[in-house]
Amino acid sequence: MQTVAINGTLREATGKVSSKSARKEDLIPCVMYGGEENVHFTTTFKDVKTLIYTPDFKVAEITVNGETTRCILKDIQFHPVKDSIRHIDFLKLVDGRPIKLELPVKFIGSSPGVKVGGKLIQSLRKIKVKTTPDKMIDALTLDISGVELGHAIRVRDLQVEDGIEIMNPGGTPVASVEIPRALRSADADAEAEAEVATTATEE
Repeated sequence: MQTVAINGTLREATGKVSSKSARKEDLIPCVMYGGEENVHFTTTFKDVKTLIYTPDFKVAEITVNGETTRCILKDIQFHPVKDSIRHIDFLKLVDGRPIKLELPVKFIGSSPGVKVGGKLIQSLRKIKVKTTPDKMIDALTLDISGVELGHAIRVRDLQVEDGIEIMNPGGTPVASVEIPRALRSADADAEAEAEVATTATEE
């Protein structure tokens, strides 16, 4: 499991005025919740950028006042114009307590449809799951070695370990092998030629 170390400074005051003051100092207001009490703190963009700007799932190890807590990222608020980070919510990982998270999908195997000229199109990059901290994984794997040209592979085809529950509907497509336009045109021409040949033979 990939982890990101984040250093935080405890916020003595909370609210809009305190948050605005923190942002003026280029700090990001944050909160950790899910334990006995919420912890409000600030951190820097440098500390969180590798957690946020990545397709990978990572665990945050947040240190505030010398105490380190394992968390997952739950919500980010961005400025509507500047796209800067305004606030981050973290959920504490508590042993035995179920959590919901989104995991990236990684493919294994080689699609026979791709081998004959098809293009693999991924329509769902992350899957929602429910699990406990001890069962957490950083990605879901999907075997595409049986996906033919023009076919799709769906959420129900995912194989997961005991203790991980997939939340997405089973029929939702995760990826498909698209027939390229050139290949469709070639098939259409071949069918037309075959039809002409059949007609000529009958005559």
